[in-house]
Amino acid sequence: MKAAPRVLDTHCFFAYLKAEPGAAQVVAVIRAARSSNEPLLLSVVNWGEIFYITLRAAGRERAEEVAQMIASLPIEVVPVDLELARQAAEFKARKRMSYADCFAAALAKARKAELVTGDKEFRQVEGEVKILWI
Repeated sequence: MKAAPRVLDTHCFFAYLKAEPGAAQVVAVIRAARSSNEPLLLSVVNWGEIFYITLRAAGRERAEEVAQMIASLPIEVVPVDLELARQAAEFKARKRMSYADCFAAALAKARKAELVTGDKEFRQVEGEVKILWI
């Protein structure tokens, strides 16, 4: 039986990078993706959020290192199309969530995927999106 796809949000990626609570679960998710040959999904909007936060906090060199790290992992960076933008906009209009988080939720909903996060903001979409809490 094929496992459901999984979407990473920005929060879980920083937990992984900074060895914060939940990092071990993120490592397990990455290993599972690698062994199953099923890439994890990351919205290009969330990729951009990871890059700009790192750039702002640690500078260009570290931001480029993080971008290379993402490229080396079993992660598919998913571009935004009109359907995904519309779903993210629907979440943003109805929920008190950051716009980038709305894209992670929209991607999970569109792909019928499990969203991997520790960000409590996603409790608002639990009825619409399956969540793996780290």
